[in-house]
Amino acid sequence: MNSEQPPEGQDTRTGRTARTGPDEPGRPLGRRVLLGTLGLGALGVATAPTLQRGLESFLAGASDKDPTGLTGLLPNGGGFRYYSVTSSVPRKNAETYRLTVDGLVDRPASYTLAELRALPQTRTVRDVQCVTGWRVLDTPFEGVRLSRLLDAARVRPTAGAVRFTCFDGAYSESLTLDQARRADVLVALRMRDEDLGHAHGGPARLYVAPMYFYKSAKWLSGITVTEDVEPGYWEERGYDVDAWVGRSNGRDDEPTD
Repeated sequence: MNSEQPPEGQDTRTGRTARTGPDEPGRPLGRRVLLGTLGLGALGVATAPTLQRGLESFLAGASDKDPTGLTGLLPNGGGFRYYSVTSSVPRKNAETYRLTVDGLVDRPASYTLAELRALPQTRTVRDVQCVTGWRVLDTPFEGVRLSRLLDAARVRPTAGAVRFTCFDGAYSESLTLDQARRADVLVALRMRDEDLGHAHGGPARLYVAPMYFYKSAKWLSGITVTEDVEPGYWEERGYDVDAWVGRSNGRDDEPTD
């Protein structure tokens, strides 16, 4: 072979062929290389949560100013994508947040965030499944069972459904009264063992564990008991009113007829 390149594996300084075949032992890593590699791995483990939170914060902030919803197409380390149907959403905190319960009830109420936190809390860990296809596994949510708030309001016999409104001024959702009373339907105050941030619908959101995530309305501000189901924002645009996630989607929730 007529070539100015050394044969593969040959050391150009000594002319020796290195022993790099599949049956030959590789050269041991030097102590400095090994320690450096382990250090980089440890750095990656230590910084991954911080980087993930930073990326999520960036995407959440961008989506809050993006009326097109295109930022929702961008992936991120936490698996969540951020959607809003308005160009911006007001921010609420412990001083300014209120959740009202009204409609076909004998005892209308208005809860502060502190009052909601003072009620018995329920924790559930389930997959979050979006109708657009993405999923976040084993996501903890904590909050007040919706049934507790309905019982405290004394729902009237003529009631058959619950309507939810949000302080973004546009989004709404509905459940039948039976669905709303399920033990896995919460007014959620925490997610992934942290207080709900603004991007995830905080200070409080609806969480309907057995249904697609669009039913879990963010920025929850109103719970109104009604006679019949009133289709929510996406149901008015063609989505199913009953949004059960079934076995075909990898979930073990019992679908409801």
